[in-house]
Amino acid sequence: MSTTVSAPDLVASFPFPYAADTYRYSTNLEPAHTAVRTRTGQWGRTVLHIDSEYTHELAERRRILAADPTRHAVLPHMRVACWDTMLVLMSELATAYPESMSLTRDGEVWHWRNDLLDIAQDFVVGDESCLPCDPLDFIAAQVQDDIVLLDQRDDDLFADAGVVTFSAGWSFGFDVGMTFLEIHGPVPGLRESGVITRARDFLMRLQPNQIYRRTNWSMTIGRTLDVSVETLADRAAARAALDGLDDEAFGRVLHLRVEVQHLIRLAESGAICFLIRTYLLPLADVAGVDEWRVRMAAVLAELPEEIAGYKGISGYRDRVVSWLRSRG
Repeated sequence: MSTTVSAPDLVASFPFPYAADTYRYSTNLEPAHTAVRTRTGQWGRTVLHIDSEYTHELAERRRILAADPTRHAVLPHMRVACWDTMLVLMSELATAYPESMSLTRDGEVWHWRNDLLDIAQDFVVGDESCLPCDPLDFIAAQVQDDIVLLDQRDDDLFADAGVVTFSAGWSFGFDVGMTFLEIHGPVPGLRESGVITRARDFLMRLQPNQIYRRTNWSMTIGRTLDVSVETLADRAAARAALDGLDDEAFGRVLHLRVEVQHLIRLAESGAICFLIRTYLLPLADVAGVDEWRVRMAAVLAELPEEIAGYKGISGYRDRVVSWLRSRG
């Protein structure tokens, strides 16, 4: 592969999202903990993935939460689910990165170690005085994923807790307490196709400790994780400047954005932990892998306008297609 814009590990672990030359909405759910081999490496062996952007992204999360506390919410009945989530994610981290993280127990007292962040914390489950903050906030400060907790009741799923700082085109602060179907209501054709109803029904049948995953994709101008509704005005200038960029700058500035979403049925609380990990790769690096370059161009060229419009790429997708094809 030619010289890349991104750090080598970011290219090697990038979850290229297109399995065919066309794309339509689908549930695309599969069991987690299975490595997916790509032209550059692999992804998906672990639920939680730490890369060279770890400390940078966690600092960005702290900055966003300080500026907008509504990105973190926990409804009162979700306290048990927050402890449940913290323990599950700590266990996943300790299993994936035993050289730098560990979770052990001595009676009621748990011991957590994260050497990457110089954290050594003892705690008793249920006693929030043991932690410097609430358990969901504590673990969200140590993973690169956004976290949404879904409460299952009244034959539905409700987004009743979470820490979401890197959302794409939606607002967690606005959506707190909404049902799964209400949150996905703005996506064109999703309910009519039956995809979102099937996804909800699948989630409601998840058994304790079952973990599934899926991917979703869009595009982002700049290496910007937070493209939530709250940032729309801030991003207008970047969009306006895109047309004036030469081809070299265009390929470096525009990024393929992929979310790897994990869904975990929590054993103690019965809630569903919905993890959203966002990966960004500039077009210049996508084009460095010929198979990716050809496939992405084909997908965007064929993509129905209603999907392109919802993903916010209608204004520049023709140029992306031409740019990718010219790199062959």
